[in-house]
Amino acid sequence: MTTTTALPASTPSAPVDPSRWPDVARVPNVPLRAAAAARVLRRVAARRGLRVDLPGGRTLQPAPPGAPVLRLHRPRAFLHRVGESGLIGFGESYQAGEWDSPDLVALLTELATAPHTLVPPGTQWLRRLYVQRPPAAEVPTARNARRNVHRHYDLSNDLFALFLDRTMTYSSAIFPTGPDGAPLATRDGLPAAQHRKIDRLLDLAAVGPGTRLLEIGTGWGELALRAAARGARVVSLTLSEEQLALARRRIADAGHTDRVQVRLCDYRAAEGRYDAVVSVEMIEAVGRPFWPRYFATLDRVLAPGGRVALQAITMPHERMLASSSTYTWILKYVFPGGQIPSLRAIEETAARHTRLRVTHADTWGPHYAQTLRLWRERFAEHSPEVAALGFDEVFRRMWELYLAYSEAGFRTGYLDVHQVLLTREEAGR
Repeated sequence: MTTTTALPASTPSAPVDPSRWPDVARVPNVPLRAAAAARVLRRVAARRGLRVDLPGGRTLQPAPPGAPVLRLHRPRAFLHRVGESGLIGFGESYQAGEWDSPDLVALLTELATAPHTLVPPGTQWLRRLYVQRPPAAEVPTARNARRNVHRHYDLSNDLFALFLDRTMTYSSAIFPTGPDGAPLATRDGLPAAQHRKIDRLLDLAAVGPGTRLLEIGTGWGELALRAAARGARVVSLTLSEEQLALARRRIADAGHTDRVQVRLCDYRAAEGRYDAVVSVEMIEAVGRPFWPRYFATLDRVLAPGGRVALQAITMPHERMLASSSTYTWILKYVFPGGQIPSLRAIEETAARHTRLRVTHADTWGPHYAQTLRLWRERFAEHSPEVAALGFDEVFRRMWELYLAYSEAGFRTGYLDVHQVLLTREEAGR
């Protein structure tokens, strides 16, 4: 049985508001599960070579020099949270200030490497004690999707402007590469890298003068602007009112209102026929049950001879299947209703439900790790401005963890990002 014990606030400087963060303010009392979590922590630290620092200058056990550090400020609260809800509790414990690390990305990268090996063999059944299914209110139906989008993308345009570059592009960039193939990522080079990504997608979709282009997922309008500059006529769909307002303003300022329409519209309600469809990191919000409808929509609106260019965050197929019904910390706090596909799932869903076929795919995972690094560094530098916008310390720690966790996922290959071209074999050809 789970009971609740009232414990002191996580940090004297920033007490947790229980009305805003009920599950962060609440510390569970689950002694047996906490004891099991302590055994798992000791095993993970030994197998992964982590240093676990405890209050009073103690360490959990010896660790090699240079080991990633998990610094526990309140071990009891940490163990009870992890014991009750696994990785959700791990994230909530960070939000509460109960643990940190001098190099958060290094720690999370180690934990994200082969994550299925963290729990001892023979004890996987214990996951049933804490793994939850996503709540019905967050399943991205036509009714719920707008609310899911609102919770993330309508936080504040000013917030996103603090850590994105001047293009206001919130997806992986593509950087130049060095002789070893590694991305050469610098902050000054981020706008050009975002344009390189956008231009590559527009090239995949063969967007040029006179192209009728549908964009599903407007963002803040940069792709639509570059397509209009090529002479295309663009219809762009979004469910974010904040993005809608700023994208329209940017398009007007650039003098492209005659070429670009931005509509507040669900992808399922898309109308018209288009020579090209482009969608950048939007499929992750569609949800696995609705992937057939998403691809059917692409097929329905695509004119004969048309091309679809997608940019999608992906994960290995077996990991996708294993996690597709699991409620995670990211889903609870950052991207409600989301589901990351695999490249295989994209290929199979399109082939099973439409006439579209994947004809080309490129992978850019290391570039996303570097993009996230630049965003994370800017977010940390602008922490006072984030606070001035009204976001409390729990929120700021939540975003620190989200950006670092995502970066670690791409560094390890647990996550990837693909640019995919889909074309249609026309009847009679």
